[in-house]
Amino acid sequence: MALARSAAHAPGIDDVVAAHRALRARRPLVQCLTNTVSTNCVANVLLAAGAAPAMVDNPEEAALFAGIADAVLINLGTPTQAQVASMRLAAEAAQRAGKPWVLDPIGAGGLPWRGGIAVELLQFGPAAIRGNASEVIGLAGLGGGGKGVDSSADPAHAVGAAVELLAHAIAVSASGPVDHVVGRVGEQTVLVRVAGGSALLPRVTATGCALGALVAAYAAVAPDPLTGLVAAHTHYAVAAELAEAVAKHPGSFAAAFLDALDTVEEAHLRARAQIAAAVPA
Repeated sequence: MALARSAAHAPGIDDVVAAHRALRARRPLVQCLTNTVSTNCVANVLLAAGAAPAMVDNPEEAALFAGIADAVLINLGTPTQAQVASMRLAAEAAQRAGKPWVLDPIGAGGLPWRGGIAVELLQFGPAAIRGNASEVIGLAGLGGGGKGVDSSADPAHAVGAAVELLAHAIAVSASGPVDHVVGRVGEQTVLVRVAGGSALLPRVTATGCALGALVAAYAAVAPDPLTGLVAAHTHYAVAAELAEAVAKHPGSFAAAFLDALDTVEEAHLRARAQIAAAVPA
């Protein structure tokens, strides 16, 4: 059962701590339809953070498993025809079963075929969309934006696009040096900035993809997708800071980051979280 929120407010550190506690207690099962580059990283990040991965992405089982899992990740990094068929089936099944699912629209702004798939998947109502700024801008149709899987835009510039995507999802985030997360609290649209992290994160392959999986895990236990997004981004940023303190190069950082995801506890979150809420301009 998801946590209950006591009052309508933008998520803050108390909400993040409560969601983190719930993640560790429930260990949600996340079905991951992700790309071939990221599979190992995604699975390891979920395990280290306190969730459980299941890489069920074939058309024969995708819909059935979406009804079993606590949440679903759909990542468009290396889509094939078979995997796209699985994505459609899993998204529809998750919607039907009331399970949160997360869309990571990799390359949606720069590659028309997968961009079309991402737009098609929006009909199944993702709980959250997580991408870099270029992907969020591209998916919303506000500009070309994307170049491959790398961000070429400041997340602050993606806020308008993210707000537009709230017509399809409950919450949206654009990742970068400062992550920008948007959602609605009651009738009000709110923006939450999550700072911190490490410049080494983008130097390790698939860390963005794995963040999408962690968002799905938190969406399964948080009171709402906005809180889940903020909690996942905060957990990630704090773990990256802890890892960078002991590892200064990409290879050692990758191992230290997994350890840090496991190490993060309430005291770390309260001491290091950089969360600021505002109303989008």
